[in-house]
Amino acid sequence: MHNEAELWRSSEPLLLRRIRPEHNEQRFYALAITADLFGNIVLMRRWGRIGTGGRLREELHCDFASAAESLERLARKKRRRGYFDYSACTQQPCLCPPTLELAPRPSSPPAHHDD
Repeated sequence: MHNEAELWRSSEPLLLRRIRPEHNEQRFYALAITADLFGNIVLMRRWGRIGTGGRLREELHCDFASAAESLERLARKKRRRGYFDYSACTQQPCLCPPTLELAPRPSSPPAHHDD
């Protein structure tokens, strides 16, 4: 397994958001570098409307440096488009984006009732 991937397995995602009430827009964008089960370095991207699960894309990278470069490039692009760091949240109530999960959660089976 790659040492760099192991170091970043539990890294906190970079959370960005853009809220424009005049356009009824409340969007989030989350980026994180992690490792998959095979030790590959992966840049995880999740985006969508705040309050939804959004969409997820995973990009494989040959090393941590290239993944970090892609993360920074995407973050700069989003900031130019009006997104800002979630930690700069000043709006009350603060709308929370979903967490960046590595795998979809399995759905729980329906409850069995004896009638």
